[in-house]
Amino acid sequence: MKLLVPSSSTTSLPPSAFLLPPLPHGYPFQGSFNLSNKERRRSCIRKAGPIEITARFELKPPPYPLNALEPIMSQETLEYHWGKHHRAYVENLNKQIAETDLEGKSLEDIITISYNKGDILPTFNNAAQAWNHDFFWESIKPGGGGKPSGDLLKLIERDFGSLERFIDELKTAAATQFGSGWAWLAYKESRLDVGNAVNPLASEEDKKLVVVKSPNAVNPLVWGYYPLLTIDVWEHAYYLDYQNRRPDYISVFIDKLVSWEAVSSRLEKAKVLIATKEKEDERKKRDEEQFATGEAKTEIYPDVDADGNVE
Repeated sequence: MKLLVPSSSTTSLPPSAFLLPPLPHGYPFQGSFNLSNKERRRSCIRKAGPIEITARFELKPPPYPLNALEPIMSQETLEYHWGKHHRAYVENLNKQIAETDLEGKSLEDIITISYNKGDILPTFNNAAQAWNHDFFWESIKPGGGGKPSGDLLKLIERDFGSLERFIDELKTAAATQFGSGWAWLAYKESRLDVGNAVNPLASEEDKKLVVVKSPNAVNPLVWGYYPLLTIDVWEHAYYLDYQNRRPDYISVFIDKLVSWEAVSSRLEKAKVLIATKEKEDERKKRDEEQFATGEAKTEIYPDVDADGNVE
């Protein structure tokens, strides 16, 4: 998705990670978290006469032709899912944030602000669904499926016991999400206090892969997690191709659509973001301790004259 904001020309911005609030702590995953995993460009819309500047999000197409996933996911499904549902979320979001304090903010910031620790504000649903769908399209690819590799596979085997157990858990989460919603693989940085948010998966361990499910538009960004993969289990994601056979859709999705390369890339970005945040937290902690004990160093600069000579 693109955010069109004041500027005289189109300028490339660094990818947001999960992506991700920035993702939870600058991710994406700007994204990204989506995470992303997403690049946004900015440009200006000005009208003649008195200058009027507007900011809006722009619908981003999937990173492949709409018929590229056939016969697993039909072009008709993508035209309906992306062309109507995803488009409506973006258009409605632009209307909701116009001339409000949210106008001009990143999509991830809008999500975390409007989620409000589970007290969902009107803007949340369209903002989160717009982000979720960008993330979803980039989670799959033509000729996908197979099995993960590298560090991702090692962490899956460590945290779930085996790849097979992970896949079973992901399938179960997607199949048992009551009504509309999403199933996710996410990287859980730590045991976070998320207030009265919808219950995230409890864990006594930090830096762990987890499978979670979420209702409606809710995504792991609101819990401070780093999303890596998602399965859309709203009916409009699969009904034209699979009718009410959600389990069949889930199995085919995992076996033949998942882009494990995208998932691995998101994991690496999450680990870098977490490491950067930890270093910054350590620096702040040292500064606070030095200030509390009176050990903070004061820099002394000598006086110099106009020619740069020390006086």
